[in-house]
Amino acid sequence: MVEIEGLTKRFRAVTAVDDVSFAVERGEVLGFLGPNGAGKSTTMKMITGFLAPDAGTVRIAGRDIGEEPVAVKSGIGYLPEGAPLYSDMTPGTFLAFVAEVRGLAPARRRARIEEVIDMVHIGSVLNQPIETLSKGFKRRVGLAQAVLHDPQVLILDEPTDGLDPNQKHEVRNLIRGMASEKVIVLSTHILEEVEAVCTRAIIVSRGRVVSDSTPQALMERSRHHNALSLVVDQALSAVDLEALEALPPAAAVEVSVRSESRTELRIFAKAGCSLVEEVGALARERGWLLTEMHGERGRLDEVFREITSGQLS
Repeated sequence: MVEIEGLTKRFRAVTAVDDVSFAVERGEVLGFLGPNGAGKSTTMKMITGFLAPDAGTVRIAGRDIGEEPVAVKSGIGYLPEGAPLYSDMTPGTFLAFVAEVRGLAPARRRARIEEVIDMVHIGSVLNQPIETLSKGFKRRVGLAQAVLHDPQVLILDEPTDGLDPNQKHEVRNLIRGMASEKVIVLSTHILEEVEAVCTRAIIVSRGRVVSDSTPQALMERSRHHNALSLVVDQALSAVDLEALEALPPAAAVEVSVRSESRTELRIFAKAGCSLVEEVGALARERGWLLTEMHGERGRLDEVFREITSGQLS
């Protein structure tokens, strides 16, 4: 559905996007990640036709946006960074305007506008000037205009920016609900959002793609993947700790608290290994007063930092 090939954009001496290529299929929710200034928003502006690339092509459903801009844009919903809106309009008049611009049939407009208002929960502010709305409500109005014409491709730049936890949950559920029938590309700096809704994650740094994987595969690259944290209500001896380190799946043991009555530690697993059974068996064998044991899936923020700082590839 979305094919990006060799996309490049320069602003004078600065290359903001440098030969970026990827494709996205229907049913995928692609998280587009990167540090500030990595080229995320510039790439999204080129995908939607807001900016013309200096090189490369963007094809949506087989159509080149440079050759058929109006036809391609009609199938795209776009929520730009900052959700720019007409501040003197109300959400109701703004959505009516967008429906007309998008060419929705008059018989369909009212019903679709009502569906979207209910979908993003903006009924309580429908007749307020947009300039008086909170950042969260403005974001929701921006999302409403992006989905109003039921596009096949959704490009969302920081879709939950400024929303409270409940609103973020609602938007993520909305994205998940639409995902099977659309291509959704979202830029975000909230890594928990990638875990929550994305089926795939591309990381860009200095304008280039440095990683293209699933969130799960990225977390498996974390040092904390399958690590176990233990709390033992007694002091573990040096021999006990050596026994933990000697377990075949164990890579390292780090002790954070060690007193006469309590030991807190974390055991890191070797790649592809699980620690639970062998650590549990050792604890039973030695009669430890084990009160807590929990595992980690991995830390996406850790992997993100390592990839974008050049420590991983």
